[in-house]
Amino acid sequence: MDSTCVGSGRENGASGTAVEFTARIAAITVRMLSAADARAAVPELTDVLLDCVAGGASVSFMASLDRATAEGFWRNVALEVEQGSRILLVAEDGEGVLGTVQLVVAQPPNQPHRADLSKMLVHRRARRRGVGAALMKAAEDAARAAGKTLLVLDTASPDAERLYARAGWVKVGVIPNYALWPQGGFCDTTYFYKALE
Repeated sequence: MDSTCVGSGRENGASGTAVEFTARIAAITVRMLSAADARAAVPELTDVLLDCVAGGASVSFMASLDRATAEGFWRNVALEVEQGSRILLVAEDGEGVLGTVQLVVAQPPNQPHRADLSKMLVHRRARRRGVGAALMKAAEDAARAAGKTLLVLDTASPDAERLYARAGWVKVGVIPNYALWPQGGFCDTTYFYKALE
């Protein structure tokens, strides 16, 4: 589990084509990436991650994050997409990728109905444009399509907390000193869940 960056966080066929999950929202398209698409998107996904960390988001990385390490992270995500253990969605506009979110669908045998929503990242150039809400809707749609009925996430972002509450997620509680901010110093993390209909 890890936090989200909104304001201030599987392979679906071998064809390599992305599956669109939501309609266009103000020239923003959200789509699910195949493993091949995920590998091709590594540079743009890296840009989004680096921007979020530089903007102070607590999303598992410290301020010393370099491009090579960030690219390695996304290559590993693409591998998990290929293995079917993770679903990767991106939000794009005419300039390219401006946000992303993941669903960790591989869970223990006694939790086949659950997925973790992970790494909700929105580039600072795209904030306040509905990108986070579009990614959330697409993630929920993808989870339903994968047979999931329960989603769980955590966040250190008050802006993300407001987004999740508006989308019907239920706040479970806060764990103090759960992680570090990119520049150092402890931050609290808030857990949410949503039962899908």
